[in-house]
Amino acid sequence: MKQIQFDYQGKEAFVQDVRKIKQWCVQNLSSLVMFDIYSEILDKSAVDTICSVIKSEIPQAVYMGCTTNGNILQGELSKNNICIVCTIFEYPDTRAEVMQYRIDDANSAKVGQQVVEYVNSNSWIKAVEMLITIRGLSTTEICGELSKMRKDVELFGGGAFAIDIDEQQAYVFSGAGECETGSVVFRFIGGDNIHAQTWQISGWKPLGVHHDVTRSQGKVLYEIDNQPAFDVYYKYLNIENDRYFFKNSLEFPLVYKKGESIIMRAPTGSTPDGALMMTANIKEGTSVRMAYGDPETILRTVMNFGEQVSAFQPQAIKIFSCAARKFFWGKIADTETKPFHGLAPTSGFYTSGEFLRKGEDLIQHNVTLVIAALREGEAVYGRDVDFNMRGFEFTKQVSVISRLANFIEVSTAELEEANQKLEKMAVTDGLTKLFNRMKIQDDIIELVHTQEKVALIMIDIDDFKKVNDTYGHDEGDLVLISLSDLIMDVIKSTGIQAVAGRWGGEEFMVCIWGEDAENAQQTAEQLRLGFNKINFKEAGYQTISAGVAYVQENENPEKFCIRVDDALYAAKKAGKNRVITL
Repeated sequence: MKQIQFDYQGKEAFVQDVRKIKQWCVQNLSSLVMFDIYSEILDKSAVDTICSVIKSEIPQAVYMGCTTNGNILQGELSKNNICIVCTIFEYPDTRAEVMQYRIDDANSAKVGQQVVEYVNSNSWIKAVEMLITIRGLSTTEICGELSKMRKDVELFGGGAFAIDIDEQQAYVFSGAGECETGSVVFRFIGGDNIHAQTWQISGWKPLGVHHDVTRSQGKVLYEIDNQPAFDVYYKYLNIENDRYFFKNSLEFPLVYKKGESIIMRAPTGSTPDGALMMTANIKEGTSVRMAYGDPETILRTVMNFGEQVSAFQPQAIKIFSCAARKFFWGKIADTETKPFHGLAPTSGFYTSGEFLRKGEDLIQHNVTLVIAALREGEAVYGRDVDFNMRGFEFTKQVSVISRLANFIEVSTAELEEANQKLEKMAVTDGLTKLFNRMKIQDDIIELVHTQEKVALIMIDIDDFKKVNDTYGHDEGDLVLISLSDLIMDVIKSTGIQAVAGRWGGEEFMVCIWGEDAENAQQTAEQLRLGFNKINFKEAGYQTISAGVAYVQENENPEKFCIRVDDALYAAKKAGKNRVITL
């Protein structure tokens, strides 16, 4: 595999460049020529000129490209508006094809299905690269469908952009379609001797407390913690809801976990009422945090992954880096990309979103560096490669930002742990560790209102006062704890849908719902017999009485609890150590 990278200097110079490539291919018996075209400018005429030259000079060449927020050539941020990357393959069975589709929210799932069907029926395909225009499109549907692609295929790509991050237009193009927005291009690469591997690199770290997505629809995030979603950016970062919101929030994405992937989402804008516009869905109930970037932490992460890429022994490296990372680094944006060129020819672009499948899911990322490495033939170990973070000196001293972030991280974790303990204490009986009466009452009220079938078991330890008076309160506490443990053991071992709590003193309440409620009488008997078998060290064998009641149509929770109390009273009156259902 050979790769040639150069800046586009106009039609005449490009024709000469392509003819040199053509001559080299003839002399070296190449099997496949592949072009990547990256353009910072939204100039269709320039793109059309480049494509027409390729078609004319090397008709069999496979080409694709997109507009970008910046071009990466030889690992560096190019100063030229348009860059060309030509990859020449040598093995005769190496193949590549392109497909291009118009895409919108209505047909994105269908497009994904068609691509998956094609890949799954063509075993020669080893890698699929996707270029897509994201603005105005939710990628959730197409990502969901593409996730069904054969698991042995590497799947990666990037979202087209423009040099002006406020620009809504972006183009993709290929030998299979026109230069257009609202479009997606797929390139399929494969053959017996093609090897591909991918990596996702972040370096951004979560910061602060967890927040819950409480209202979202499609790619619009309306509420976080039941407040306008924008409020988290204003409250914690003092970012205003104005026309600069996108630029100001770009370095502070929301981060959450899905399966094997850590996902970062940078909002593309905010509405006057505080909703955030995203490029992909974030489901309600998702726990998110804000993230921050620290230069040394990021570069250490890049260095660690660089060693993995080096072990693959690549012959070509493609980089899809988020525009937020370019914005974060400023004039030294290629600090994290240049080292890869020491491993193999490295090219790519700055994106509006990065795509990578790891595990089961194809994920659209933000603020992420996606690396795709290709090799033709087996690895040549011992080859001299150099992954070196030149120009950046790692210090033994941790940066102030990193120390402050670690302080906040640890403090937040301790505070969340303390709050969780307090929340648990507020609903838990201190002795038995079952729910307290307030909590079990709330659960009964909710279940009566939401479930058709609900049953209550009310339990009382027979002659418990005698245990306390005769053997002391320590032994009495042991009897109470043993009964509560038995209740939880029965619930867990039988798998029934039930909650249990201490009603007061030596009284306990078990609430069962769903189909399991029909067997409440048997469950109560199981508890009675089980308790009878416990031989306490001092108090010996003890007994319980239980009342069972099934909720009646239109019965309110208060009357329901009174009926089960009446059932327990009947069991006591009938001689104790028994279960009665009313």
